[in-house]
Amino acid sequence: MNIYAFITPLVLLLLLFEIGYSVYKKNGIYNFQDTITNLGTGIGNQCVNLGVAFFVFKFYGFIYQYIPWKVPSTWYFLLLLLILQDFVFYWFHRIGHTLHIFWAAHMPHHSSEELNLSVGLRASFTQRIFQFLFFDWILVVFGFSPEMIYSMAAIHLFIAYWHHTQLINKLGWIEKIFVTPSHHRVHHGVNPEYIDKNFSEFLIIWDRIFGTFAKEEKPVCYGLTHPPRTWDPFYINIQYWKQLIDDAIAAPYFVDKLKIWFMPLTWRPRGLQQTDLIQRIGYDLEDQVKWTSKQFAFAKPYLIFQLLLGLIFMYFTINQQNVLTVTDRLLFSAEIMLMIYSWYGILEAKPWAIFSEIGRLLLMGSTFILVLHQHELITLIGWVSILTLLLVGASLLYISFFFRNGKTEGEAFALATVQ
Repeated sequence: MNIYAFITPLVLLLLLFEIGYSVYKKNGIYNFQDTITNLGTGIGNQCVNLGVAFFVFKFYGFIYQYIPWKVPSTWYFLLLLLILQDFVFYWFHRIGHTLHIFWAAHMPHHSSEELNLSVGLRASFTQRIFQFLFFDWILVVFGFSPEMIYSMAAIHLFIAYWHHTQLINKLGWIEKIFVTPSHHRVHHGVNPEYIDKNFSEFLIIWDRIFGTFAKEEKPVCYGLTHPPRTWDPFYINIQYWKQLIDDAIAAPYFVDKLKIWFMPLTWRPRGLQQTDLIQRIGYDLEDQVKWTSKQFAFAKPYLIFQLLLGLIFMYFTINQQNVLTVTDRLLFSAEIMLMIYSWYGILEAKPWAIFSEIGRLLLMGSTFILVLHQHELITLIGWVSILTLLLVGASLLYISFFFRNGKTEGEAFALATVQ
């Protein structure tokens, strides 16, 4: 069983509760464009996790067969695994804020200028594979099975998910031992005093022991020192990779082209403009101008409706209890990636977004029907096929009626106001 397919409904329930409560309270912690980007990235990430699961079970399985001691899956050994994985993750997370290549794999998670439960879903497409490839394999050497490690990693991720909220204040004595939302708000802060603090995900004691702990004492400003300024989920994921590749190409010395990947974030190759270590890093709320863009008029109800359909399509894709083949899942995953890219185009009112959205609706609708029919799950004239065609047709009518004139709504980001 794909543990992510089991946890996903719980994540969505918590998210819906927080959104509903925030709308009722009108507290402004949810920005529509940012939320769609977060959820779209999260949907794409679930497809990436299919490949990560394959890697874990193959690579870890290869190591596990040579380990002479095997740890049974009793409750106390599972608790031990959770603590060990949390300790390993602390160092993975800390190094993710220290060395270029690991920051490139982690940075997208910090790219949102908001903090709410949807931000917990804005994970990098590459972070999980880096975690399993470079760090969690040590747990196999301890005798834990690949199934135990992969499942506990998902549970650990779910434990960390609820930290991405502003609705829960400080929790008294609990904060001495466990990570709380207050601790994690600090971690997402770009305020100078909050940068590179609170790396723990379950037990805050690791930060206290290793000197990376900071209390939440002033309003937190969320984001990056160099924000991406786009809703494009792919650019958000490759932004720092592109910077590293550009520097590696421009580096005059061959050794620096290799060295750059494993050096601290302040390091740049010789012959390029060097980082000013004296210059103030980070900024506070009064200095922040959040990214916004004009979107197609009446985009909100459309994207909310497509988000619901996309979640259903995603859940069907990642649920390994159904009969889909690897080829089917790859096809559906590619279509999901096209879907979230098309959403970005709508959020930024790109002219091409209308054509890409029409194309992906026709593609997803037709392949969904044909694949399910191929596996004899539905008939071509059954209610599932008819409902799918009706949903696609309604979506196409909405696009042709509201988007074709190119009318926009919202405010464009004023770059000139940023200091």
